[in-house]
Amino acid sequence: MLSLIVFLPILAGLVILAVPSSQKQIIRIVSLLAAVLQMVLAVMIWRGYDPSLPGITASAAGIPQGSFQFIERLPWITLDLGGFGPLNIEYFLGVDGISITMVILTALISAIGVLSSWTIQKQVKGYFILYNLLATAMMGCFVALDFFLFYVFWELMLLPMYFLIGIWGGPNREYAAIKFFLYTLFGSVFMLLVMIGLYFSVLDPVTHNHTFSLVAMASQSNYIKDAILGPDNVMWRYIAFIVLFIGFAIKVPMFPFHTWLPDAHVEAPTPISVILAGVLLKLGTYGMMRINFPLFPEVFQASMYVIGVFGAINIIYGAFCALAQQDLKKMVAYSSISHMGYVLLGLAAANSEGMVGALYQMFNHGTITAMLFLLVGVIYDRAHTRQIDKFGGLASYMPVYAALVTVAWFASLGLPGLSGFISEALVFVGAFSSVTTRPIAIVSVLGIVFGAAYLLWSLQRMFLGKRKPDAAYDLEAGPDGHEHIHFHDWKGKLDLDARELTMLVPLTVIIIFLGIYPMPVLGMLTTSINKLVEVLSPVVMTALN
Repeated sequence: MLSLIVFLPILAGLVILAVPSSQKQIIRIVSLLAAVLQMVLAVMIWRGYDPSLPGITASAAGIPQGSFQFIERLPWITLDLGGFGPLNIEYFLGVDGISITMVILTALISAIGVLSSWTIQKQVKGYFILYNLLATAMMGCFVALDFFLFYVFWELMLLPMYFLIGIWGGPNREYAAIKFFLYTLFGSVFMLLVMIGLYFSVLDPVTHNHTFSLVAMASQSNYIKDAILGPDNVMWRYIAFIVLFIGFAIKVPMFPFHTWLPDAHVEAPTPISVILAGVLLKLGTYGMMRINFPLFPEVFQASMYVIGVFGAINIIYGAFCALAQQDLKKMVAYSSISHMGYVLLGLAAANSEGMVGALYQMFNHGTITAMLFLLVGVIYDRAHTRQIDKFGGLASYMPVYAALVTVAWFASLGLPGLSGFISEALVFVGAFSSVTTRPIAIVSVLGIVFGAAYLLWSLQRMFLGKRKPDAAYDLEAGPDGHEHIHFHDWKGKLDLDARELTMLVPLTVIIIFLGIYPMPVLGMLTTSINKLVEVLSPVVMTALN
């Protein structure tokens, strides 16, 4: 089941290879069918997953019992390294409550991204081949339980994302693509070094050979005492934690490694911005939860306060930057930086409430921000500008569009009754419950105020009041050379078309439904999060005492 959901987009890409480039509609349909099937598989996995089973455990056979489900485990690369012993790399897949949440999110956002890509006209065949390769890499990261396999999928994301921004992006696409590539590659190099160090520091509980298994690595009893990353080598373990954390923090992105994100978002085409905000950013915090913290729990305990501080910086700094933006897309990009700060704050709390809130925030942020970038793309397709001051009184011309923007923006600022409120509330409950993060949480609450400021101010300028004399829809031609459409020609017929409603309505329903009844998601992840907290708690409590 997991192999199928991972490699289904690759199969679609192979089919597209055989389709002539002139058959653009067939290429789009093949990609959409693959995305829809991936969604169906995600729902089947969700229905078959039993959240009542415990979290991160390793049985005597080295296979997690009652934790990861839908397990697929096969030998992949086995070599005799002589004095270093055999090299054991496995094809090891599985999901628990942490990863299954991200699997559903990835399948949902990938399907919506295909619909958003329907208007792509430039090199359609190459675009959808790269898009499907990206979909496979993202899904693979969330189900891989072998560190080497995880790293392969992690690196595989770089290639399609680089070209999707660099070829199909805006005027400064080459700069944004190279910046994204270099930042992510920088973190990946250090991740590779830590991965190799961990391999020679961990033994499989059955074969007693070195292993890349993340399950075995998460069991502290499997560390070799004289290994470079063993428990006795405190300095090396701190160094490994820090460089691995930086690799994941770049992807979040955490301040001060965030500067690639606004450029990438502004230059990327709308569907790639949706994928970037909806899924790729979550891989950073997912990597922390799956790899960083369970592998180095004592270092995580010592770093809780620092992680919380950086989370608060993300929240407030991102909100301030968003408040200063005139470009609507860049404002949403900085809001992403701010809202990912809540995830870091929840993780730093190191308790069930905070971590459940962090993971739920990852899911909710994926749906809300994806919707926001889709809405930005809708208005840009019509007016060929994203400048907030070029609009005014837009609600009277596009009432349905204005209503959906209002839902998305209020969900983003955490209005009760919408999904963003539940996750942020849980994060703050967890942060206030922890002595370490309580003062940080008090400061971070200001992020909600600043978030309301930039969102409500933008809503007022764009949708309320009177149409401005120099508004975008009064221009015959803009500085970009595009002919601008008069809004009076849109009224009643060019608000939102069927394709756009198909993308936006499901996200709206999810945001409202999970704001009222969050248990379909919370019920899946709580057991695994509780077990992760148990893995960290003995170390945390010992240190506090």
